[in-house]
Amino acid sequence: MKKKTRYDAWWMAAAILGLLAGCASSPVVLPPIPKSPIPVASNDRPVQLRERSRWVESDWAELPGWGSDRASELWPALLRSCEKPAAGWSAVCARALLAEAGDDLATAAWLMSELRPWRIESLDGEPQGQLTGYFEPELQVRRQKDARFTVPVLAAPADLMQRRPYLTRQQIESEPSRYKTLVYLEDAIDLQILQLQGSGRARLVDAEGTEPVWLRLAFAGHNDQPLTPLGRSLVLIGEWNDGPAAPRSAVRDWARRNPQRLNELMWANARYVFFREEPLRDAGIGPRGAQGVPLTPGRSVAVDKNSIPYGTALWMDGGDAGTRRLVMAQDTGGGIVGAVRADFFTGWGSEAEAAAMKIKQPLRYWALWPRGVPVSR
Repeated sequence: MKKKTRYDAWWMAAAILGLLAGCASSPVVLPPIPKSPIPVASNDRPVQLRERSRWVESDWAELPGWGSDRASELWPALLRSCEKPAAGWSAVCARALLAEAGDDLATAAWLMSELRPWRIESLDGEPQGQLTGYFEPELQVRRQKDARFTVPVLAAPADLMQRRPYLTRQQIESEPSRYKTLVYLEDAIDLQILQLQGSGRARLVDAEGTEPVWLRLAFAGHNDQPLTPLGRSLVLIGEWNDGPAAPRSAVRDWARRNPQRLNELMWANARYVFFREEPLRDAGIGPRGAQGVPLTPGRSVAVDKNSIPYGTALWMDGGDAGTRRLVMAQDTGGGIVGAVRADFFTGWGSEAEAAAMKIKQPLRYWALWPRGVPVSR
């Protein structure tokens, strides 16, 4: 049987063209949403509630820049989310798997025919939050400790889930022999960066002249202690007073000048993240996020799962062309808390790191949710 093409929704493509034509065009008319047990806001717009957010029904014309993104680039990330669909997405995902790939216009038309936009707000009605960026670092590692590579990357202990919260970073790093070491890093700051990002690519060279092997260090759990990023840690130990947090370059510079106080800096962050080792069979595949599917550079974001279910399509507006786009909610993070809060995955390596470090800006976003399906809490 021939697959259903996204071009079949030709009338929806015409609607998008109408949107792009500007205010002179007729408003987009979409099929009515079936009746569902959703409370109604005071402005007569339906509202859905989750633990940390409220969703207000919106129109496509309200999405800033809708139609300007390369919508077809979302499709691989959407299909990955459909491997583990969010509650209420099974029917949409079944139709997505039968659809043929299309261009940007056809993809946007398909999304408009299947989904409905909902503006995400805090429970008290605040629609603006914060967007940051994250990446997968590339690191050099060794199996054996030597004069240069002295910082262990630890596997999760067997009793991690039985003791909550678990031991602090200082307690763990004071007795590293109690834990299984996966590999060794050269720099303690690199370890904290790896732990903050949640995964990393490790270039392993066992001996001089041998071929390097790439592997992935994947998130395996944390100690449930408070998270304090490095820039904030420098403030806490009284070594930075030019703002609420020091830039990473200032942290590294301070560490080079004060090696005798490195533990003091490291231990100001009680959070400790453990890892597991995975083969890196395909360098073009991102790490698995909290949804359990590989992340796609430029199309995956980490969210607060109590605000946005994993596997939700989002229209994100970070205020510029690079962050005004379609993304999928596929991950979370220790610092990603709140109704309108997202971490934008930029990829791996030095260029991705540079891009991620530049992202810290106001955010608004809209959940694109299956029509007529209530959001489960």
